[in-house]
Amino acid sequence: MTPILQPQSRVLSRRSFLVTTGGLGIAVAFGSVPDLASGAAMAPAAEGDFRPNAWITIGADGTVSIISPAVEMGQGITTTLPLLVAEELDADWSRVRVVQAPSDAETYGNPGFYGIQLTGGSESTRGYNALLRMTGAQTRLILLAGAAGMLNVPVSELETEPHRVLHPSSGRSLDYGEIAARALLPDPLPQATEADLKQSHRWRYIGSRTIQRIDVPSKVNGTAVFGIDVQLPDMLHGAVLRAPVQDERPETIDDAEARDVPGITHIVPLSYGVGIVGETVEATRRAKDLLNVTWSTTSRVRNYSSQRLLDEYRAVGRDFGQQGVPAHTNGDAEAAIAAATTVIEADYMSDHVAHATMEPMNATALVTGDRVEIWAPTQGPTGTQGFAAEVVGTTPDKVKVNTTLLGGGFGRKAEADFIIDAVSLAKAVEGRPVKVIWSREDDVRHDKFRPLEAQHVKVGLDAEGNIVGWRHRIVADSIFARTLPPVFEEAGGHDDVVTEGAKFNYTVPAHQIEYLRQDNGLAIGFWFAVGVGYTRFAIECVVDEIAAARGIDPVALRLELLKDQPRARKVIETVARMAEWDRARDGRGLGVAYSDAFGSHCAQVAEVSLNRDTGAIRVHKVWCAIDPGVAIQPLHIEAMMMTGITNGTGHALFEQINVIDGEVQESNFDTYRLIRMSEAPEIEVAVVPTPGSPFGGIGQAGLPPTGPAIANAVARLTGGVRLRHYPFTPERVKAALDT
Repeated sequence: MTPILQPQSRVLSRRSFLVTTGGLGIAVAFGSVPDLASGAAMAPAAEGDFRPNAWITIGADGTVSIISPAVEMGQGITTTLPLLVAEELDADWSRVRVVQAPSDAETYGNPGFYGIQLTGGSESTRGYNALLRMTGAQTRLILLAGAAGMLNVPVSELETEPHRVLHPSSGRSLDYGEIAARALLPDPLPQATEADLKQSHRWRYIGSRTIQRIDVPSKVNGTAVFGIDVQLPDMLHGAVLRAPVQDERPETIDDAEARDVPGITHIVPLSYGVGIVGETVEATRRAKDLLNVTWSTTSRVRNYSSQRLLDEYRAVGRDFGQQGVPAHTNGDAEAAIAAATTVIEADYMSDHVAHATMEPMNATALVTGDRVEIWAPTQGPTGTQGFAAEVVGTTPDKVKVNTTLLGGGFGRKAEADFIIDAVSLAKAVEGRPVKVIWSREDDVRHDKFRPLEAQHVKVGLDAEGNIVGWRHRIVADSIFARTLPPVFEEAGGHDDVVTEGAKFNYTVPAHQIEYLRQDNGLAIGFWFAVGVGYTRFAIECVVDEIAAARGIDPVALRLELLKDQPRARKVIETVARMAEWDRARDGRGLGVAYSDAFGSHCAQVAEVSLNRDTGAIRVHKVWCAIDPGVAIQPLHIEAMMMTGITNGTGHALFEQINVIDGEVQESNFDTYRLIRMSEAPEIEVAVVPTPGSPFGGIGQAGLPPTGPAIANAVARLTGGVRLRHYPFTPERVKAALDT
């Protein structure tokens, strides 16, 4: 079934527009939006019959269709990954069309991410780059072989330039389209090796500042299709009323008034709630509000109150009698600290935070017998297949997933609850597609929040102030215990997403990290940078505390601890120069922080001021230096750093979910505080790649240093007042100032 696309909005050019009615139509000219003809574009399907592998199809007109295996949620990955293929293929980028991968993990699964189709963890480029570059190189060899047969010359006499095979000695050449139209695939296919990959000095596209993201034009002109835009013939709409407390179930359902709402077709009891199906969104929302449900009261989540638990987590972290699961051990940190001259000990805590994606959770499903088709903004097509199959009682191979653009993901759309809603309701009305869109209130209250966590850090220094031992205890629930139980069990109860980022590259002779899981029932999930977002908060603030104890500059201490890490030193030295670190500011303070997470090195300096009367922090500017290893798209990397820094500032200052007796207190943006445009800092980014280094992850690399840089700036501005609890609300800041 082909979706009927109904764009929600269109933007007319500032330069010119003409709108007329009747038979005269509409003409629009865009001034600043890149012309699709000037670069690659997105396409719904591959074009042509010449298909040398599962990734590339070439048409007789020379159009090259490249499969993008990762999903696009604003991080630009549908440009980055196909660009790697085009580079090695020596394709003309303007003749490339990018097609979203179908749901087929065996073919398109990420080699670096359990072999499944799941976009997250800044793993897309790191996981796929070797495979995709080799695929492009192999296809180039296939085209060379085909051209050799057509020109009746040895392959060794041929070379390529964008979209053409050349025979220099005779002056003849063939367009890739000509080869695709006439050549046969060689048998056996030539196999590419590392030697067939381009050397970096021959790259045309990788590292270019002129390549534009292919998803942007449709987002600007309103033709982009997100999950929320999907429209299908004969489609119904659905909504689900969930219990106010997780894991409760409906015991009695009075749906009399709901059934009387015009347009309502079905009321569907579910194990976790009550589904409503109708002809319009408005009807289902109205009927949902009229349901009278008695809920069970047996869920252990009713005992979940976040502030009380956070106090308990902090106590657990401090109690060294409670042993955790070892996450990293290097040397005997406990003995080293026991013999230290000075011991620095501190607690750091983070509240739950919500994802609050611009596009709320939504999905559309059609169930026909034992087959399911889904249209959804999902980060995880493989998981979507599995959960949908379970609902219907079929097998994953009979579930087709059409992945749309995502209006934000941040890990939330790797979950399956909104998929299950749509499939469950579609199963109840078999033969008609059902589209479910969550309200913002449902989106906030029933999110899979970032873990509530407390950290206890204990560091020993010798008489000269050198670090001799570092212990880091992380107290939180597990994400993997719920989402990937086999991985959690195989790791012996360690969740390396929850503790991610705690292992650092500072030179420390003895370093121990422990994970102390607290299972209190509330489902927690992946969130932008997940563990790194809070582990680096603790680490980078403690490094500043050590610098203060030694009486040395925080930048100088980091450079000392990273003496054998040239890439790390480079970003720290670069950002210090950018911010004029040594220049005093009147009424403002500077703070620095560093992270090597996701295979990239990122250092930031934040400039802040503080209203001591109200406790309000203002972040004026953030400087950022990022070394991604290979900078595939420098302009895009700059944009992603700005995204991370903006989100990092918002979550450090404002974002907070409170749970009392199992009920989430926040419900919409009037109670869940996000950063406003007027509060976003000025941001300056320098991309400083290191040639020959591995491809690093970029999507989440910008967030982790922002919060600790802000906290460290406040400490320098106030003569040592430490902020140790995310978010830095005015009340908490005032309390710290008064301590």
